[in-house]
Amino acid sequence: MRFRHPDGSTVHLAYCTNVHPAETLDGVLAQLRDHCEPVRRRLGRDRLGIGLWLARDAARALDTDPAALRGLRCELERRGLEVVTLNGFPYEGFGAEEVKYRVYKPDWADPERLEHTAALARVLTGLLPDDVTEGSISTLPLAWRTAYDDTRAETARTALRTLAERLDALEDLTGRSIRVALEPEPGCVVETTRDAIAPLTAVGHDRVGICVDTCHLATSFEEYDTALDDLARAGLPVVKSQLSAALHAAQPHLPEVREALAAFAEPRFLHQTRTVTAAGLRGTDDLDEALAGDALPDAGPWRSHFHVPLHAAPAAPLTSTLPVLTSVLARLVGGPHPLTRHLEVETYTWQALPPELRPRGRAQLADGIAAELTLARDLLTDLGLKELP
Repeated sequence: MRFRHPDGSTVHLAYCTNVHPAETLDGVLAQLRDHCEPVRRRLGRDRLGIGLWLARDAARALDTDPAALRGLRCELERRGLEVVTLNGFPYEGFGAEEVKYRVYKPDWADPERLEHTAALARVLTGLLPDDVTEGSISTLPLAWRTAYDDTRAETARTALRTLAERLDALEDLTGRSIRVALEPEPGCVVETTRDAIAPLTAVGHDRVGICVDTCHLATSFEEYDTALDDLARAGLPVVKSQLSAALHAAQPHLPEVREALAAFAEPRFLHQTRTVTAAGLRGTDDLDEALAGDALPDAGPWRSHFHVPLHAAPAAPLTSTLPVLTSVLARLVGGPHPLTRHLEVETYTWQALPPELRPRGRAQLADGIAAELTLARDLLTDLGLKELP
């Protein structure tokens, strides 16, 4: 979906396909047929943007076979779909029964992360619509925080500098500009926006910037105005933003609140949980850890890294951080010029919701994704952007 900003520029809205992951190119093609096109039809649009997730095997197939890449491009056009952004965070296995810490491997100190991301960039130049010259790729925020020393940090910075040089060369070759965005996430080396400033300044290239994920920002209780002001002062670009909402519990000391939270403690994904105390931010790596005894102080609200559907907050006594998303979006695109032009709804946890909240079949999932995009569209038009055909 495309929107015209009052300054005349185009802002793109997509939804991320890691919600129905596939490891192979055939699986990606099936996604377009079974999920993406049905969402587009529900929205009554001739064109729908998707933030494509390409696992290692699918990315390699497209990067090494020009005919396969042309075939995917044709399939996108045939189904009324377009791609301006890729989710390059998960490498493989995102549909596994247990993902947890595996999603952070390989990290930016591993040469395979550089090669995979460079392959994604080459693929994206071949997928961009004819009238679009700028693409974006979100990626993990350097590494999970453990086993990350000064040597690995320097290796990661060198890899990002190398990537930036390759992206410069790629634009010279194709005329398409691709930028990469570190996505701060709780528990990682770059947990917050502020954590990103030093390493990105050290990289020193505007090809590499930030992906503001509004669930992650809310989970870490970041003050969004301060975060975005700090980025601007550092001269670091917001390459893209993922529109997502975290799980919020206002009174985690109450037994009924803990019981409600326990329904969201599930075995597939990591749900980092945070609270603010007088001594600063405290947290656990997963929601079940927070619920075990006194692992996390409960005098103040808890927020958990669980991407809940934008349009359907959990029932009381829980809620979501949708108000954070709304405020951040107003700051990103509500001013005289957009701070980013790539927006992506990223609720990948539909099938990890408590059983009674999960969609029953493809049709209900498509309905839910369409409802999320409708909410995002309405937020954008309320900010003065005009939806384009």
